[in-house]
Amino acid sequence: MTQSTCQLKTGMFVMPIHDPAKPLSQCLAEDMQLAVQCDQLGMDEFWVGEHHSSTVENIVMPEMFLAKAAALTSSIRLGPAPICLQYHHPVHVANRLALLDHLSDGRLNVCFGPGAIPTDMEVYGVDPADTAGRVAESIEMIMQIWSSDPPYHLPGTFWNIQMHDQLDLEMGLGPLHKPLQQPHPPISVPSISPQSSGLAAAAAQGFSLFSHHMISEETLAKQWSWYCSSAEQAGRQATPANWRVSRNILVAETTEQARQLARDNSLGACIEYILKLTRRGPGVGMWKRNSEQADDDCNLDYFLDEVIIAGDPDHVADRIRQLRERVGDFGTLVLVAHDWDDSQTWQRSVELFQHDVLPQLI
Repeated sequence: MTQSTCQLKTGMFVMPIHDPAKPLSQCLAEDMQLAVQCDQLGMDEFWVGEHHSSTVENIVMPEMFLAKAAALTSSIRLGPAPICLQYHHPVHVANRLALLDHLSDGRLNVCFGPGAIPTDMEVYGVDPADTAGRVAESIEMIMQIWSSDPPYHLPGTFWNIQMHDQLDLEMGLGPLHKPLQQPHPPISVPSISPQSSGLAAAAAQGFSLFSHHMISEETLAKQWSWYCSSAEQAGRQATPANWRVSRNILVAETTEQARQLARDNSLGACIEYILKLTRRGPGVGMWKRNSEQADDDCNLDYFLDEVIIAGDPDHVADRIRQLRERVGDFGTLVLVAHDWDDSQTWQRSVELFQHDVLPQLI
C-alpha cells in the first residue's frame, strides 16, 4: 500500500440542499451551527454555494453568510464555492471579496466558477453559451483590479471598466479596495468534466482544482492528470497538496447503520434530487463512471457502492485511503453537508470523522 505524502486537511461544503418545506430561517440557522461546529472540531475550511432562484439550494449570497460565520468562528477558513461570476459585475465581486477578506482577518478562500441553475441564468439575462467567456473575462478583470491602481481602463466583451474622468486621489476617490491577503486570497476553480479549457486555464494561472462531489474515481484521476499536464505546459508544477476533492461522507457507529442512513436520509435524497435535475437538463453523463455505463445504472445504488463513503470510522478511513491511492494524493478532503433531517445523526457524523477517522489518515 502506497504511503500518502500529503497531510490531509479537511473541509465542509454547504451547497446547500434543503427540504423546501423547512423554513429558510431554520435552514440558515442549522447551516451556521454547522460552521461553528466545524471550527470547534478543528476543520480547516468551510465553503458555501451561491444560488438565486432555488427553494432547495437557498443561500443567495454566500459572502453575507460567511461574514456572520467569520464573527462566530476563530480559525476555520471560509469561502464561497463558487462565486457565480457570470451574474455579477467584476468590480462588485472584487470589492465585496476584498471587504470579506478584511472582515475575516485574512481567513478568506475563493472559488471562481459558473452558476448552473437555469432560472438563475434567465433572471439575470445570461445566455448559457456566454458562460465560459463571462467567467474568464471576469477573472481577468478581478485579478487586474487586485493588482493595480487607478486609473482603470479594462475593456471587455461583457463588461467595460473605466475610471479616469472623475478620479480625485486627493479626496480619496478612485482606488478600489485590495484584499488583506497579498497578492490575493487562495483561489480555486470547480470542475466536473475530466478535461476542459477552463480547467487548463486555471492550472496555467496557478489556481487550485476543486473536484465535484458526485464524479467518479475515474473522472477524478483524469481531472488531475489533465490539470498537471496543463500546468506543466504553462511552466508550472501542480501541487497535490492544493487539490481539493469533495465527497459525500457519513460516519456512524456501524457500517450497516451508516449505509442505511445514507440511503434513507437527506444524503440519498440529495443524490436523487441532483440526478432528477440533470435528467431534465444535460443528462446524467457527467456523473457516470465512464461512457460505457448505462443511464439507468447511474442511480442511487451506483453512488452508494462507488461514490458515497458511508460506514464506521475504520471503514471510512480505509475507503479514503483507497480513494487517494486510486486518484492521486490530494491534500484536502471536503465533506458535503446535507439537510439536518436528523441533526444528531449529522452532528455525530462530523464528530466521528474528526475524532476517529482523521487521526487514521494523518
